[in-house]
Amino acid sequence: MNASLLDAFGRLVSIMDDLREKCPWDKKQTIQTLRQLTIEELYELTDAITDQNWQGIKEELGDLLLHILFYAKIGTEQNHFTLEDVIKSISDKLIARHPHIYGDVKVNNESDVERNWEKLKLKEGKKSVLSGVPTSLPATVKAMRLQEKARQVGFEWEKREDVWEKVEEEIGELKEAVEEQDVQKTEDEFGDVIFSMINYARFLRIDAENALERTNKKFIRRFTQMEESALKKGKDLHHMTLAEMDTMWNEIKYQQKE
Repeated sequence: MNASLLDAFGRLVSIMDDLREKCPWDKKQTIQTLRQLTIEELYELTDAITDQNWQGIKEELGDLLLHILFYAKIGTEQNHFTLEDVIKSISDKLIARHPHIYGDVKVNNESDVERNWEKLKLKEGKKSVLSGVPTSLPATVKAMRLQEKARQVGFEWEKREDVWEKVEEEIGELKEAVEEQDVQKTEDEFGDVIFSMINYARFLRIDAENALERTNKKFIRRFTQMEESALKKGKDLHHMTLAEMDTMWNEIKYQQKE
């Protein structure tokens, strides 16, 4: 690690110390008050990643790094752990979890690495390969992680065609539930369809969460443009027919593809 990087990190740590001691707002913060702010910062980072905004990614990484230092500072004040403890802990974990780099274990590919990782976690006391998936994750991300964890122990479809057959099967069960007008069953089957689609996305090597967010952003962009287009024509969406709005939507969609 070069001296410039060490100096930059040391400067940030010193700034954090100063803020905690001298700034009224920073002095009042606790791990509870920081929690929601940290979640917001993480989502801002994911937005920047989705948009491939490298300047934004740089800035949001800095914000998250500050939060890490903030938690470590509070941990030190309450005699739970220090920043040094945090760094040593993750360093030790990485070495222990990568015996193919720091030991004599042989691997052939990334799948071998993932399987070894899960085996090591179970040896460390984890009761299930799924136990490392946070309960508070958004449902789409949680589904992706659960499926990835299951895959690491061999619970996986062999071909993506098999996964698509499962999607079609779940869609059929959803249609049956809708016809039966069973609300609870319909919700269950709808969830199964989404879960199977997320599974199919994995086989296509697509990030299902990011794909949906890109669609969200596309919808916002096109809808707001439709609102602006209507205003320019002296119209209001509230007083337009669905057919008129659909025509305008398709025009915007065509323009954006050019």
